[in-house]
Amino acid sequence: MAKKKYYVVWIGRQTGIFETWEDCNKQIFGFPKAQFKSFATKELAEKAFNSSSKDFIGKDIFETVLNSEQLALIGEPIKNSIAVDGAWNTTSGIVEYQGIHTDTGEIIFRVGPYEDGTNNIVEFLAIVHALAYCKQNNLKLPIYSDSKSAISWVRAKQARTNHQKSDKNNKLFELIDRAIKWLNENNYDNEILKWETRAWGENPADFGRK
Repeated sequence: MAKKKYYVVWIGRQTGIFETWEDCNKQIFGFPKAQFKSFATKELAEKAFNSSSKDFIGKDIFETVLNSEQLALIGEPIKNSIAVDGAWNTTSGIVEYQGIHTDTGEIIFRVGPYEDGTNNIVEFLAIVHALAYCKQNNLKLPIYSDSKSAISWVRAKQARTNHQKSDKNNKLFELIDRAIKWLNENNYDNEILKWETRAWGENPADFGRK
């Protein structure tokens, strides 16, 4: 029996996440410059749909099982660290984020919910929140995120979102502005590391809403 797949259509007659190739093909067949890709999990499909297609098309991302040599190269996560993650409801657009101590599972902060956001936005905010928390408490803990996009935004000190500001998400965009201001006015010694989901399993800060 074939494994279940989820199909993301970024450009097509209709965009979204489709659970059969037939439904996906209706959106892309004959459509100029259609952009689409299949994913092994709904979680990854949701993250991909809310991100740039160039981060996923042509790349094998979290879709294969690592062999023993690859696992050895990746190693183990640093237990004394903070893991952050965001949650995005694809139906309502409600978002929130949290930071967890990787080893103990203690919730360090949890923020939201906010209306009309995206996964990348809250994952960006989660990293900056963790950085600010560590600086305030004089901690040099590594910070793990499973979002390459959010990590790159933090390093660039920019929120590279195409999401439109609206009356519903004013508060969220205020937080984005504050986060960017903090990044430009503060230095930090904390490492920002990629959580290797294929090697270590689910991010400890995941909201568990698969």
